[in-house]
Amino acid sequence: MKASTGNYVATPGGHVAGEVRVPGDKSISHRAALLGAIAQGRTEIQGFLEGADCASTLAALSAMGVQHERLGPGHLVVHGAGMHGLRVPLRALDLGNSGTSMRLLAGILAGQAFESTLVGDASLMQRPMERVAEPLRRMGADIKTRDGRPPVTIRGLRALIGREHRLDLPSAQVKSALLLAGLYANGLTRVQEPGISRDHTERMLGAFGVAVGREADIISIEGPATLRAASIRIPGDFSSAAFFVAAGVISGKDQLVIRDVGINPTRTALLDILRLMGADIRVHAQRSADEEPRADIEVHPGQLRGIEVPPALVPIAMDELPVLIAVAALAEGETVVTGATELRVKESDRLAAMTTGLAALGVAVEPLPDGLRIQGGHVRGGTVDSHGDHRVAMAFAILGARAESPVIVRDVQNVATSFPAFAPTARALGLRLSEAG
Repeated sequence: MKASTGNYVATPGGHVAGEVRVPGDKSISHRAALLGAIAQGRTEIQGFLEGADCASTLAALSAMGVQHERLGPGHLVVHGAGMHGLRVPLRALDLGNSGTSMRLLAGILAGQAFESTLVGDASLMQRPMERVAEPLRRMGADIKTRDGRPPVTIRGLRALIGREHRLDLPSAQVKSALLLAGLYANGLTRVQEPGISRDHTERMLGAFGVAVGREADIISIEGPATLRAASIRIPGDFSSAAFFVAAGVISGKDQLVIRDVGINPTRTALLDILRLMGADIRVHAQRSADEEPRADIEVHPGQLRGIEVPPALVPIAMDELPVLIAVAALAEGETVVTGATELRVKESDRLAAMTTGLAALGVAVEPLPDGLRIQGGHVRGGTVDSHGDHRVAMAFAILGARAESPVIVRDVQNVATSFPAFAPTARALGLRLSEAG
């Protein structure tokens, strides 16, 4: 059993209000660094997330000879090595807890003229990788996994060929890996998805000068391609903002404004779901930079009501479902979430983690094969285990503000992967959240 590596203690009674900014978007930060690394020239990035996952991406790129320098907090310059300028790493590339790093790098490394191996921490070494490896093989890549999981070994010595891919499930990471491999392939690479997934890669490829075809549910690029350096401004991470959106609804005493948040329409389904539950959430001052829309989000406190979450919104709210599930425990009536099987293969089995955690806090919750059913009302308080999952940890920390007694959240170290300053930010806004060993 993994030893505890720090706890949160969420004491009831705190109320949020005021203004806040959240760290830069993690998904966009990964992509900016990766594309900057294989571009020609100097890519300047502002708003880069200074979290452990993005640090893993930078460390892997450094191990392959890509130089970068920090000009200030979140202000980064990547000196591109070009499409074929990466160097042979001297050892396995350790990507920590970052599944995004591993899957997207697999696409880039499939096009290199050397062998590489990708590994990670105990959690990442259990995550499925054949969903990326198998379609890359169909493009000609020599890629191996161990029983479908890491280590991932890539012998990038074969010429890649553009293919048509039809994904069984919407997945931005799989789509992105195939498009990145397509940059190195001869011919057209087309990826068709059965639903919407994040489109950060497509948008950012355009910023780096790559023509991206969009036709209904099909994304395509023509390879081989060359990237030119870009200037990237990254908005605040909507998935990080989601925790304070929820806090503003369930424990606000006045309006809360979250400044300069990315509102890419493939990311913001949580706002639609919370509005269906009765939340008063407004989006202001929409603007765009580097292809990514951004805005200020204004949240007002109120009482939520339980709903059956529309299945079409579930895939595009996947990272936000833990905090949605948490606040549903306070909604009037029943909330049902289905179509969320993907939560079982994240940093933890998030469906299981949220189900057992809510039950430990006295919430009536019923597990379903692809989701769960929650009877809202009250939350007693108690101790829950985050299972080392940053989003589960932050979700229960927010819920603790409205519990009847303190909520202790165990094993919260991995919050540093996406939101290192989560606890002090929460306290600054008025929540009673402390950290304990």
